[in-house]
Amino acid sequence: MAETEESSWVYKNRDAPVEARVKDLLSRMTLPEKIGQMTQIERSVAFPQVITNSFIGSVQSGAGSWPLEDAKSSDWADMIDGFQRSALASRLGIPIIYGTDAVHGNNNVYGATVFPHNIGLGATRDADLVKRIGAATALEIRASGVHWTFAPCVAVLGDPRWGRCYESYSEAAKIVCEMSLLISGLQGEPPEEHPYGYPFLAGRNNVIACAKHFVGDGGTEKGLSEGNTITSYEDLEKIHVAPYLNCIAQGVSTVMASFSSWNGSRLHSDYFLLTEVLKQKLGFKGFLVSDWDGLETISEPEGSNYRNCVKLGINAGIDMVMVPFKYEQFIQVMTDLVESGEIPMARVNDAVERILRVKFVAGLFEHPLADRSLLGTVGCKEHREVAREAVRKSLVLLKNGKNADTPFLPLDRNAKRILVVGMHANDLGNQCGGWTKIKSGQSGRITIGTTLLDSIKAAVGDKTEVIFEKTPTKETLASSDGFSYAIVAVGEPPYAEMKGDNSELTIPFNGNNIITAVAEKIPTLVILFSGRPMVLEPTVLEKTEALVAAWFPGTEGQGMSDVIFGDYDFKGKLPVSWFKRVDQLPLNAEANSYDPLFPLGFGLTSNFG
Repeated sequence: MAETEESSWVYKNRDAPVEARVKDLLSRMTLPEKIGQMTQIERSVAFPQVITNSFIGSVQSGAGSWPLEDAKSSDWADMIDGFQRSALASRLGIPIIYGTDAVHGNNNVYGATVFPHNIGLGATRDADLVKRIGAATALEIRASGVHWTFAPCVAVLGDPRWGRCYESYSEAAKIVCEMSLLISGLQGEPPEEHPYGYPFLAGRNNVIACAKHFVGDGGTEKGLSEGNTITSYEDLEKIHVAPYLNCIAQGVSTVMASFSSWNGSRLHSDYFLLTEVLKQKLGFKGFLVSDWDGLETISEPEGSNYRNCVKLGINAGIDMVMVPFKYEQFIQVMTDLVESGEIPMARVNDAVERILRVKFVAGLFEHPLADRSLLGTVGCKEHREVAREAVRKSLVLLKNGKNADTPFLPLDRNAKRILVVGMHANDLGNQCGGWTKIKSGQSGRITIGTTLLDSIKAAVGDKTEVIFEKTPTKETLASSDGFSYAIVAVGEPPYAEMKGDNSELTIPFNGNNIITAVAEKIPTLVILFSGRPMVLEPTVLEKTEALVAAWFPGTEGQGMSDVIFGDYDFKGKLPVSWFKRVDQLPLNAEANSYDPLFPLGFGLTSNFG
């Protein structure tokens, strides 16, 4: 083919309207090329010949799937550029879109800034801060060559027993709607004249966002991951659909379907919700991606009758399928279903149009490779300062002094001797929680950051002796008179998804007993690290002087010392109701029977200055 003829193709003209480019490219594609665009594979199977010969539309990293252990952003960029070159070598040169779970910063990458998880951001009530976090995260993502983050989760929390509780901003739909402004940080803010529902990306410093998980994932019965949300359509719309209106209004480019069910109907095969509601009623013009192996969840047992799962999922409205490993099977089954007429060609064309639309909007055809000039933004001082501010504003003060007249906080930074206790006091991995380095997170010094203990040592005076013990020894407690006060840091280990489902919600690692043992001897501040409210025993509430909910605050521990030593006051308000007993769950703040330990919106200040 003559080079001049190819260069005149409309889809290659960056000045042509996006829809004209989409139409032109679609008209030139074969069925294998279209099905390839609908296929997303995991990086570990993304060999050059696979990407080129199967016309793969997207590659992603499952959490913990890196180029190498502790890979830097430049290592990621090298890897992803290699995948991209394989895509560009295909007949039509359609670039891949690379996706990752950057859900609280670019959290898979060593040295990236890790921000508080969503539950903590919900406590800040500061949508502008969340937007700034999105903008900072976008720069660090783009530095690694990634184009697309599977964030934000805009689930409205129904029950803290849910293992993804910390991925929700709040139990209140209104707060979740406000916090969805993260999208305008990630993608950039569309101009007023931008058409409603049409995908948007401001430029090369921004990334494609993904609102998830559509819909009702936070409202499952008993908080079970991938469970069943039993509610009327009216309540589903009022509570769980509501945040998607805000996301679509911001030009969110992609939406991810939920593993969960609505009144027994699996979301991945629910035509009414995916097509009639999301695409037609709400006017979403971007593309809908499945969750990890999501089509397999349609059948019982999972993975059985795969052909029927693919047929139901694609016909329901799934545009891109996160395979992630069985791409050959998926492509073959899709081909058979289209050729037999069981999946209409019009449905395939609609899916591919949506995927190409996002790729053109995102500028991938013009700038397919990583922008190495952004590498200096990764973990930079400015981004860490934003994260530190987020930590400060996310902390919720639940108790301050045994009576209102004698507040315990702020702490005396010139005290002679203080005791710091607990597994979470000097553990960066525990401080960051799940979706950090790997899916379930890891304990230990897993990346670059500042622990609570680091921050305490930096904040106190030179003459203050800081004694740290993971578990308080009998000898230490026997010499309790020598301590001005104690700081006890306890909480949950890192976890994600189903592994986090918890029907008891007691503080792990004997947390309540450790608190009580110290608080009986020494005036004690408790800092609780968790993805949700936990059971607080009456003795803990009675014996401690002060209690702070810190959620999973991320890498910038100085934000905690900023507040407990009084450089800043507490501002956080509970984004979720704090229950007294697990048997009260689920709590409903609007019910007459509402009787929490601390209500939605509760949060004290230090009353200093």
